[in-house]
Amino acid sequence: MTELPHYNALLTLAIPTALEDEVLDFLQSNSGWASGFSILNAQGMGQGAPLHSSMERVQGRSSRRLVMVAGVEADLRELLQALARAVRSADVAYWISPLAGCGRLA
Repeated sequence: MTELPHYNALLTLAIPTALEDEVLDFLQSNSGWASGFSILNAQGMGQGAPLHSSMERVQGRSSRRLVMVAGVEADLRELLQALARAVRSADVAYWISPLAGCGRLA
């Protein structure tokens, strides 16, 4: 197994599908902060998840993408600041979690 011990945090962005291309383009253009990331389909519920389409209003949940970036916490916080300047949307939620380990099986 190959361990990446310097990664100590996991940034998760919950973004509306309408911002997916813009956010992913930003991350790909800034590989110094995000050398790689994972994307998952998700649905958001509650006050922080505005319902834009008719289907979302009927279902009571918004279509979202979760973008997960493993890295060094200080770098991930810099990434967040730069992303906030580039995207400027209150519809993007985030959280940073401690990362106990990160690596590859090979």
